[in-house]
Amino acid sequence: MANSTFDPGQHLTKIKGQDYLEVKWRLAWLRSEHPDAVLTTELHSHENGRAIFSAHVQVPDGGSATGWGSETVDTFENYIEKAETKAIGRALAAVGYGTQFCDDFNDTGAIADAPVAFSRSNGQQQQSDSLATNAQKSMIQYKARQAHLEPEKLVEFIQETTGKTFNDLTKREASKVIDALSDYQGAPPMRRAS
Repeated sequence: MANSTFDPGQHLTKIKGQDYLEVKWRLAWLRSEHPDAVLTTELHSHENGRAIFSAHVQVPDGGSATGWGSETVDTFENYIEKAETKAIGRALAAVGYGTQFCDDFNDTGAIADAPVAFSRSNGQQQQSDSLATNAQKSMIQYKARQAHLEPEKLVEFIQETTGKTFNDLTKREASKVIDALSDYQGAPPMRRAS
């Protein structure tokens, strides 16, 4: 990883009273740390005034994630671009460029590109230690089934990966487990530094 001097706190805007980091700044942040990261998008559907995109981000020697976004012509005139941007924002959030700050994976009606919590008192980013969302827990269970891991083996896998139990995982740790399960080849995981 390149030494980054990018400060996301310098690029926050207010949306609905919350600090928000636009997708363009998340991309700048990613590129400042990983200029060789791979980002691809794909239009999966475009019919009846609705566009659905996926975006995939691969960080060299790091995680990867896919995000999805959809929009309709009724909501945005440039709905195709908005759907692609939404997918990119979600993929970036899933690899750490926003996830630790946002409610994007919660079913709370939050805006898709992730509001950002930022401490003005010390000028530093505050990483959320909030517990993993139900969506993340469901994804862990889904990935475990895909990897043919029995429940007791999943418990061991999570313990080896994070040092935590399933119910004690934070959002960030859950993302690590999901990435590790995606890469699982039947060998025990190596514990990753936080």
